[in-house]
This record gives sequence, structure tokens and C-alpha cells, in this order.
Amino acid sequence: MSTAAVAARRALQQQRTRVLYRKALRNVLSWAVHRDIFYVEAQKMREQFEMNKDLSNLETIDRLLYEGESRVEKFQHPDPYIVPWAPGGSKYARNPPVPSEVITVVGFEF
Repeated sequence: MSTAAVAARRALQQQRTRVLYRKALRNVLSWAVHRDIFYVEAQKMREQFEMNKDLSNLETIDRLLYEGESRVEKFQHPDPYIVPWAPGGSKYARNPPVPSEVITVVGFEF
């Protein structure tokens, strides 16, 4: 395998690792909404990532990434936590615009 191919594969692995870590963190947050529980679980997960950070065998890294992605999908929360003001959150678009059927009277005095 050429040097450029190895570099491209490593870059892809780094990207997959970042995406996996962020997905796993979001999944942990869905299961443990309270921050004190979340911090403990996030630290455990970080330790698992740190344990394998010095691996250099490309096939081993690919296998671990596949196992991690499969694990995240398997333990995906059925009702994931969504920040209230984000699309799909409970406060998103809570104040929709006034419907066109409603007539607005400007300058009306009693």
C-alpha cells in the first residue's frame, strides 16, 4: 500500500473515531440525563477510547471502529434526548407565525 493510501486511510479512521466518540457521548446523554451520572459514564467511555489510542495496525483499528459503531447502534436510545430549542425539541417553533386567516387591526383604540 502506498504512503498516500495509508495516510488517507488513517485520516478516514481519525474521522470515524471522532464521529463514533460524539455519537457515543450523545447516546450516553440520552440514557443518563442527570449530569453527575453522565460525567461518570462519559469518563468510562473516554478511558476505553484512550486505551486504544496508540494502536498502529490499520486492520485492528478498522475492526475496533466497526465493533464500536455496531455497539452504539445496538444500544441506541429509543427516544434520544434532544435539546429543547433544536429541531425536534419541545420548544422548537413554539411560537409559529400568525395564520393568514387572522386579521390584524393596527391602531385600534377603545
